[in-house]
Amino acid sequence: MQAHRIAPPAFALNRLVAAVCLGSFMALSAVAQTTQNSGETVEIQRLIKDGQHAQALKLIDESLAKNPKDAQMRFRRGVALSMLDRKAEALSVFQKLVEDHPEMPAPYNNMAVIYGAQGEYDKARGALERAIRTNPAYATAYQNLGDVYAQLASQAYSKALQLDKSDTSVTPKLALLRELTTGTAGNASPAAPAKRDPVVAAAPAVSPSPAPVPAPAPAVTTTKPTVPTATPPTPPASAPAAAKPVATANSVADVESAVKSWAAAWSKRDMQGYFAAYAPDYVGKSGSRKAWEQNRRDRIASRQSIKVDISNLHVTVNGDKATAQFRQRYESDALSNTSSKTLQLVKSSNGRWVIQQESGGG
Repeated sequence: MQAHRIAPPAFALNRLVAAVCLGSFMALSAVAQTTQNSGETVEIQRLIKDGQHAQALKLIDESLAKNPKDAQMRFRRGVALSMLDRKAEALSVFQKLVEDHPEMPAPYNNMAVIYGAQGEYDKARGALERAIRTNPAYATAYQNLGDVYAQLASQAYSKALQLDKSDTSVTPKLALLRELTTGTAGNASPAAPAKRDPVVAAAPAVSPSPAPVPAPAPAVTTTKPTVPTATPPTPPASAPAAAKPVATANSVADVESAVKSWAAAWSKRDMQGYFAAYAPDYVGKSGSRKAWEQNRRDRIASRQSIKVDISNLHVTVNGDKATAQFRQRYESDALSNTSSKTLQLVKSSNGRWVIQQESGGG
């Protein structure tokens, strides 16, 4: 997803605003009513994606006049108002939405965006914690909560430095925090906050794809010229050192094929093929295999359409273990997002590569 941050400093709002995009429309289909005119929905999403938020809001209001209880359209109305920088109205929409549908995590996340933009980080933290309690697998909310804590920490360190400039332990902490969150070591003194970015983002926006990681160059052994010398005594034979596992072209290709087959099964909503892509003991964050399978079945089989595209796939293999890193583009009838993803795979007894751990993405 596209990231826009809270500020100050600028790092804090970037992930928070992501949920204002339709890409954060998680778990909505389970409670939302089906929109009467699917063509109208497609047009509204296109307008928001193209930045034509006023036109989108007009169509949304027309749709809600016919069906005021449509949760999807209500959520989109909050999105459009956020894009138009009408924060108070957007906040009211999301607050009313969670009153009617407290099981929906996305509106809580968007409320946190608005609170963060107003500098109300305690309220933002509370809203994000509600989002996580509603959906413990909501990765975006965890990232946003980390940004809020980083902002609160930055404010606390700056205040400590203002109150006691002689405490030399505070400055390096503040500098390190800003370096980790902005990528550069900024001035650790309590300077004026940076100008805030507005709570505006394209919807759904695609984050720039990272450059593919080059494969390590093969080791080159250089042979020195032979210099005639006296032949030393032959040392006693010793056991050869254990060879390190080497990633062959075939094993990398097998892992790539397993990852693509997993994405294909997901896209086809082939639950048997999808579950087979995971290790038998994989339970995700559900506590049991049965609960995890039911959770995924509810989220996947209920969709009218799903498309999962993988790009920038980079695979490393170490014996019977492998890591696959890539950019994942997910689209369905109710959700669209792009995120980085990492899969940890193991080679099963029958020679198949299966997923043991999964992180990032939705």
